[in-house]
Amino acid sequence: MSETQEAEKSGVRTYGPMVAAALAVRLAVIPFLYHDWLDPFVLEHWAFGRVARSLVAGHGFGNVFADTGPTAVLSPVYAYLLAGVFRLLGTYTPASIVAALAINSVFSALTCIPVFFLARRCFDGRVAKWAGWGWAFSPYGIYYGADWAWSTCLVTLLLCYLFLIALELENSGRLLPWIGFGLLSGLAALTEPVVLSVLPLLGAWTCYRRYRQDRPWKVRGLAATLALLAVLSPWIVRNYEIFHKVIPVRSGFGLELYIGNNGYSTRWVNSALHPNHNDAELAEYEKVGEVSYMEHKRQQAVVYIRAHPGWYAWMVLRRALYLWTGYWSFSPVYLAQEPLDPPNIFVATTMTVLALAGLRRALRANAALGARFAIVFVFFPLVYYFSHAETYYFRPVDPLIVVLAAYFVAGRSGRQRRRRPGEVRLASSGVSAS
Repeated sequence: MSETQEAEKSGVRTYGPMVAAALAVRLAVIPFLYHDWLDPFVLEHWAFGRVARSLVAGHGFGNVFADTGPTAVLSPVYAYLLAGVFRLLGTYTPASIVAALAINSVFSALTCIPVFFLARRCFDGRVAKWAGWGWAFSPYGIYYGADWAWSTCLVTLLLCYLFLIALELENSGRLLPWIGFGLLSGLAALTEPVVLSVLPLLGAWTCYRRYRQDRPWKVRGLAATLALLAVLSPWIVRNYEIFHKVIPVRSGFGLELYIGNNGYSTRWVNSALHPNHNDAELAEYEKVGEVSYMEHKRQQAVVYIRAHPGWYAWMVLRRALYLWTGYWSFSPVYLAQEPLDPPNIFVATTMTVLALAGLRRALRANAALGARFAIVFVFFPLVYYFSHAETYYFRPVDPLIVVLAAYFVAGRSGRQRRRRPGEVRLASSGVSAS
């Protein structure tokens, strides 16, 4: 057996138990939580569930708030996946709900693999073990895997893999991995388009690094871009044919901006203004259609923001603090609605402090590597600062937070190999390249 094969086998023996343990704990939690999803009120307002039900019933990708026809409020990948579950196990049946949560638990557990390889690639095997086991028992990984029938776990897995691939492309001489990066980026964008805030930047940073090293990058960068567009194009064309407007992935930004910026600040979003909870808003949506409704909501939000710039600036800062620490308010009125916030604040703030300390150390040791993490930390949550924040919006970044936290906690141990972060040892030749 070659040295490379032996290393791969050793890696499987290391991360295999992590994946198994992560999946076991997530599946063990599902029986205690899935009943909440069977509440008729929850099912009626479950956007992905409504669209998946529409697909199974033969009514197409639509009916997201009511029986109003085609929609682009949601991205397609997870909705079609959920529709497949409904077709096999029945729409809104206990079996289909459990299956949906189990699939998300699988996605969450599999994220141990890119977490392990990313930490090993960037730092060393000791940090990789800390990071892999850290993700296996991450409170957020467990909760959102076992009790969140949304696209969060899938996009978390995809973003972590794409971060790792972008890092590997810096030293790849082949064209095919670049095409694969573009194709997988397109899949991730059709799962949650927010990934487009960072994936092109990660690709551009890789191209810049290759340019600085006098390696070919133009054809590879173009191939990745064309592959991304090839995946996105059918959905863009579908949206244009239906709505007569260019909608790259989702149409709902106007509504997201409106429900977060209207003078309400008791919580991070005014859910009472959403068509799912407001008959007047739903009536307007049904009357004018999706595109006109979303544009009207955008205009209302912009008018309010321009009239209250101080309030808006303060809310942007509050949303940034909320995403990184979990803190919104300690008001009794607020805590009555969010009783789990105090422990969440402790977990979120602790992980943020450890991750930022790890990022600082990484930037000092290898600025080019640290810049990759910084790109995600700066740009991924940016749109949520200016529109509105939900706790699950930031979860796709959690694997990177775990990796950097593990690097800070375990990275200075005397047992750590003495090499720069980001340095890759080439098993075949015994040399290293950064």
